[in-house]
Order: sequence, then C-alpha cells, then structure tokens
Amino acid sequence: MRDLVAMDTVQLPPALAPYLGFFQSLAAALAMLVGGWIVAKWLAKLALSMLRRRKLDEAVARFLASLIQWALLAAAVIAALNTAGIETTSFVAVLGSAGLALGLALQGNLGHFASGVMLLMFRPFTTGDVVTVAGSTGSVEEIGLFATTLVSPDNETIIVPNGAITSNKVINLTARGTRRGAVEIGLAYGTKIEDAIRVLTEAVEGADLVLKDPAPGVLFVGFGASSIDFKITAWTQAPDYLAMLHGLRERIYNALNEAGIDIPYQQIVVRNA
Repeated sequence: MRDLVAMDTVQLPPALAPYLGFFQSLAAALAMLVGGWIVAKWLAKLALSMLRRRKLDEAVARFLASLIQWALLAAAVIAALNTAGIETTSFVAVLGSAGLALGLALQGNLGHFASGVMLLMFRPFTTGDVVTVAGSTGSVEEIGLFATTLVSPDNETIIVPNGAITSNKVINLTARGTRRGAVEIGLAYGTKIEDAIRVLTEAVEGADLVLKDPAPGVLFVGFGASSIDFKITAWTQAPDYLAMLHGLRERIYNALNEAGIDIPYQQIVVRNA
C-alpha cells in the first residue's frame, strides 16, 4: 500500500517548488479571464434578446448590449489581475489618468459620442425617416455613435456629426406619416375670384395621391405686381410627397388652360429711341 501511495504522489522538481503558488494563481487568473469572457458574451446576448422583446430600437439595443459586455470584461480583467497577485490600485489610477488625458484631447469627439447616445435613447428620428438637420435634408441611413448618415434626394451621402444635430433644430418630415404640400400660383388681373377658386378646387380634389382627409384647400393670398396670388394646399402620404406635387402642378396647369384663365408672365418691351 505504501508503495502505491508513493507511486501516486507527484514530486515537483526542487527548482520549480518556489513558483508553485505563482503558477496556481496564474492558472486561476486565466480561468477567471476566460470565464469572464464567456459570461460577458452570454449576458450581452441575453440582454440584447430582452431589449428586442421590449421592442426597443435595434441600434439602442445593440449599443446597450455592447456596453454591458465591455463593462463585464473590464471587471473580469481587474479580477484576474488581482487573482494573479498584481496590484490593480495603481493600474486603475494610471488608466484613469490616461482616460482623463485622452478625454481632454478628444473633447469634441466625446461630445459627439454623448450626442449619439442621446439620439439613440430619445429617438427624435429613426432609420428611414426623412429629416432636416444642421441645414441638410435626407433619408436617415444610419445613426452612429459619432455621426449620422443621410442620403439626399440626389443620392448624395451626407455625414452629419451628432453634436451638430443635438445643438440645432431637428425637423422630422415623415414621423407623422403624412405631409402637406403647397403650390403657389399667380393669375392675371381681371380673373374672377370665384371662377379661379372653383377651377383650382376641382383640380386639387381630382389630383392623384391627394388625401380626402384632411381636405385640400385653396386660398387667395395676395396681390402681386402683375397677378392675383393663390395658394393650393394638399395632404398626402409621406413617401408620395414629391410625386403628389408633380401631379398637382400638372393638373392645375391643364385645368387653367381649359378654363381660359391666364397665368401672367413678365414681358420686356424694347423701344427704339
């Protein structure tokens, strides 16, 4: 029996015996690091799934899940260093100082980052909305942490820093689902007001893509230098806005021609001295 016990006992070489505790601590630290990585990824996926079930915006959900993962990884690294016998107090202090210096150097970018978080949390617009921000108009393609990407009606890519968005007025043109368009036109003096309103009303009410509710309107808005001015307003679904205005202008022009109502234009008369 004693011989069997002796055979099962593993003796470390004398040169390695002083380092046994270090190797044990290192193995425990590596196990803690790997375990922390696995747990962080698992919890991030779980958080993402829960946030999606709550119908949170996809960009916000991914951002929060990523934040959870990296926070857990940072905690796992600090715990692993402690387990390995490395003093982390000074390490954390150095990281804090480096973070402060980096923050001062990247103050503007951090402002854009904070603005990106605000946009993702409060969602004044989402992907696919047509907005006017910082003087640019376009469809929202992506809301990033530092900048928002728009696509203009001319298919131009517009990248707007998030800080410029949150510090200025934001106009969301499609958030309510419908938009009101307006066409202004001047008619010749001498045109009967009631005839003009009747023709313009029939034209707008019969135009394609114009909604019945809210009802379209025709307003007599003023006296121009060579015309009496009218404003025709009509509502449509947001994606049909430009097509509706095109069809409405065409229908108004044809209706006025059929009714014999003139649209005045400037004339230049040249006389010989």
